[in-house]
Amino acid sequence: MATAKTSTASKSAKSPNNNKSTKSNGLTSLIGKVTKAATRLVAPAAGVDAVSLLETDHDLVQEMFEKVKASPNRDHSSTFKRIKLELDTHAHIEETIFYPHLMKKGDKELKRIVREGVQEHMQAKTLLTSLARMQGKSENFKAKLKVLIENIEHHVSEEENEMFPLVRKQIPTEQLENLGRLMEEEKTAFKKRRAARAKAAKKRAASATA
Repeated sequence: MATAKTSTASKSAKSPNNNKSTKSNGLTSLIGKVTKAATRLVAPAAGVDAVSLLETDHDLVQEMFEKVKASPNRDHSSTFKRIKLELDTHAHIEETIFYPHLMKKGDKELKRIVREGVQEHMQAKTLLTSLARMQGKSENFKAKLKVLIENIEHHVSEEENEMFPLVRKQIPTEQLENLGRLMEEEKTAFKKRRAARAKAAKKRAASATA
């Protein structure tokens, strides 16, 4: 009977340590998964192709659109500034890198869709320029921002449902990855140039009022 008690006590003594070890391993595994997920969010995956890059841009802008839609009567001038920066950058890399390649390598149907896309960009730029000059609290600003959102959502739908499937069929994966790399680099350069111009303009304004 004494031996049996000793054995039971021994097992009981070991059990907490085993539980701690299991919990520790589980926590380590969880931390590892979270770290990997965070890394994917911060650093873009190597070899991301042009279409995936543009789709990510679409998702980012749509998130801001949803914020506006959730409270249409609020002053969304600060959100609009972010929307404008992202749309200006997105249109720039499409017009300088992506669209020209499609016009060179795509078939007649793809080229037709690209031309429509360019025209839609022009309409969006007109709205963006107009909105940038307006007060966010004004009813005209809110109405025009709604029109911009509707136009962009239509444009995105055509790209993702008509243009992008044709692009993946007609443009080799290697070329799309090369385009993606160039477009990512140009996005960074474009935003740096925009920030430098804004900083210079702010400095000139400060000097003029000094």
